[in-house]
Amino acid sequence: MRQIDSVQSWWNIRQDLSTASLGLVPTMGALHEGHMALISNSQRDNQQTVVSIFINPAQFDDPGDLERYPKSLQQDLAVLEQADVDCVFVPPVDEIYPDNYRFRINETELSKQFCGAHRPGHFDGVLTIVLRLLNIIRPARAYFGEKDFQQLKLIEQMVQAFFLPVEIVPVATRREADGLAMSSRNRLLDPQQRRLASKLQHVLRTSGSPGQASTELEQLGFRVDYVADFMQRRLAAAFLGDIRLIDNVPI
Repeated sequence: MRQIDSVQSWWNIRQDLSTASLGLVPTMGALHEGHMALISNSQRDNQQTVVSIFINPAQFDDPGDLERYPKSLQQDLAVLEQADVDCVFVPPVDEIYPDNYRFRINETELSKQFCGAHRPGHFDGVLTIVLRLLNIIRPARAYFGEKDFQQLKLIEQMVQAFFLPVEIVPVATRREADGLAMSSRNRLLDPQQRRLASKLQHVLRTSGSPGQASTELEQLGFRVDYVADFMQRRLAAAFLGDIRLIDNVPI
């Protein structure tokens, strides 16, 4: 596994891979089985797989949330080595944002709803980092989980809008045995919060309406940001303490 930390170093390697199909799995580290499912799909579909690890400051509307975000780079690198990943791209912030984030993507409709309504600027940061990574890595395919359903749709639409020559491949949400959607943030939950967290998906699946789901979650002890139906999915974001959880289920 090759570890690359600069754009120019990657471009030097990319020239030698010009005839190979290349898959990209963008991550912010703190890897779990959900990430490994993305990687497995990429390895199935492509001759080479690149995983990026970059905790993107531009998508955190709350500085405290950025500070709390779990960081486990050495453990992540060992996991990727064991998984036979070909390359891992681990750039510092100034490699990704040499412009100090002066240039950014601003989508004006879907990004203002749901998570975007509660996290100003979040999707500007998400779309900007994804566009930059796609332009740097130049993959044939890039892999994103369906847990972040709004994010997935925005990325798909951005790729279409800018005529980017990449296929966005959605991968089904991986869940723990009790139904909790796998997330890097789960490791921040205390034991009591962790037991309660699995109720989020259960309420979304069994409630008759978004309003009913929101009420049930509040009664259980969640602080609800939103519950909404969108594209045959029921989406939700809710807090346990300071930890924000998101999920969605088909309806």
